[in-house]
Amino acid sequence: MQNIWRLSASEIAAQVRDGAVSAVEVTQAHLDRLAAVNPTLNAVVQEFPDEALAAARAVDETRSRGDDPGPLAGVPVTIKVNVDQAGHATTNGLRIQKDLIAQQDSPVVANLRRAGAVVVGRTNTPAFSLRWFTRNQLHGQTLNPRNPALTPGGSSGGAGAAVAAGICAIGHGTDIAGSIRYPAYACGIHGLRPTLGRVAAWNASAPD
Repeated sequence: MQNIWRLSASEIAAQVRDGAVSAVEVTQAHLDRLAAVNPTLNAVVQEFPDEALAAARAVDETRSRGDDPGPLAGVPVTIKVNVDQAGHATTNGLRIQKDLIAQQDSPVVANLRRAGAVVVGRTNTPAFSLRWFTRNQLHGQTLNPRNPALTPGGSSGGAGAAVAAGICAIGHGTDIAGSIRYPAYACGIHGLRPTLGRVAAWNASAPD
């Protein structure tokens, strides 16, 4: 199947659950897309392809046993660098936190994994996640995939850019005063600020 990275989260989950495509194939397609576009965009600032493919294999093994792989079976997601993901630095865009390695997943990451999602990378944010653009001294600047002359917004600009570019089908973000909603507007995608306690996520079709 060509251009798997263009599929929506719901399409991916349905096809993985039905066996039309494997989670490994989906993950590899999105990792290839990441390698193709991220060097220019700098949306994803922490990459771990081996870990992502191992998670995808686990989804496929679950399905092959006849067990339920979850509502987000094989869906590639990204996580903003201001929340904990076990084994990776929770930098929040700060040089002083570049070695702050999380010992366990935050609830949102754990919930996504339990639902069968595959984490393909971690996305950029301004320092302290407190700006309407996405740039910091540790990870650099993130560009808008639809127009590099425009901001991708902030503070979840890395997540918005990753979704709009087809790097992931869902991007985790955080929002107190518009940090999901403004990047969604800036990148031309849908952004949801959910009720407290639910998962903050993105989903949209990607541009050419």
